[in-house]
Amino acid sequence: MKLTTHLVSAPLHTPFITALRTATSADSLLVELTDGELSGWGEAPQVWKVTGESLAGAQACAEGPIASALDGLEPDDFTEALRRIQGAVQGNFGAKAAVDVALHDLVARRRGQTLHGFLGSTVSSVRTDVTLSVGDAEALAASAVDRIADGFDVLKVKVGTGDARADFQRVRRVREAIGPDPRLRLDANQGWSRRDAVNAIRALEDAGCDIELVEQPVVAADLEGMAWVTDRVSTPILADESVYGVRDLVAVIRLGAADLVNVKLAKCGGLATARTLLELAREHGLGAIVGSMMESQVGIGAAAALVAAYPTTAVNDLDAAWWLKESPVVGGVRYESSTIHLPTAAGLGVAGLAS
Repeated sequence: MKLTTHLVSAPLHTPFITALRTATSADSLLVELTDGELSGWGEAPQVWKVTGESLAGAQACAEGPIASALDGLEPDDFTEALRRIQGAVQGNFGAKAAVDVALHDLVARRRGQTLHGFLGSTVSSVRTDVTLSVGDAEALAASAVDRIADGFDVLKVKVGTGDARADFQRVRRVREAIGPDPRLRLDANQGWSRRDAVNAIRALEDAGCDIELVEQPVVAADLEGMAWVTDRVSTPILADESVYGVRDLVAVIRLGAADLVNVKLAKCGGLATARTLLELAREHGLGAIVGSMMESQVGIGAAAALVAAYPTTAVNDLDAAWWLKESPVVGGVRYESSTIHLPTAAGLGVAGLAS
């Protein structure tokens, strides 16, 4: 197998604003793994504020220790190759995920199967929510109405901006604007203290805002704080930045720190680990969704294939590629409102880089 990397930057049709950053493009490292005839594709997004990984670091990791670990292996050495990818280097989960997905994609193509079929699914589509960029109450309400008109019925609002009272006002205004039917979920991105989280969530409950879940209300390392919040509110709490791998999820389960977990390929290191996380969550009665960073059709396609084969307990958070003005690749998944249609071509259905 030969490993090649490609740096890509795809412009967004609308700026994506959170409490952590403002993005106008999706910048990624695409990994191409070939057997000489067929190519498999994977993606490592650059997410400084979440994973701390850069494109330069991911590229060096993929082309260096991971490529060296795979030296001499054939695609049919699938299990051993997956083991070597994870053991080649500490951390660097985005780079690991990119090579892990590229290997899955290549093996699926060699067998003439779609990636979701290779993972054991016959489902041809999955659903996603859509995130509203951070803004004042009226701007958020207008954006929410627009997204409903676009065909989305699960909206995620970014909160945790440093002012819990203002967060409450923004969320209440969004609920007023969209009415009672669409589902509304919040993502604090670690932005609240435990007391602010409880006060804000209880206020929203008392106001009848009907919040589906609140994602990562407190800093990632404060599992006891998140457990404290979970124990004091009725709204389900979703762990995101607190869970990268299996050890993290075990700690969340032991402490009862959350009701659900958000599994992301670039955070856990690829499909192999993601499957373990989803199975572990299910065995212990924890809900789950599959999420994404700001990724293209490559990363989203892999995550959607995972969801198709390992159904989650809530609508997933896979709208990242919907924000792209143009795709950096040819083929792959396609959006129709809140529905992501999986490809019928082999693997991820990606034919190559866009010109």
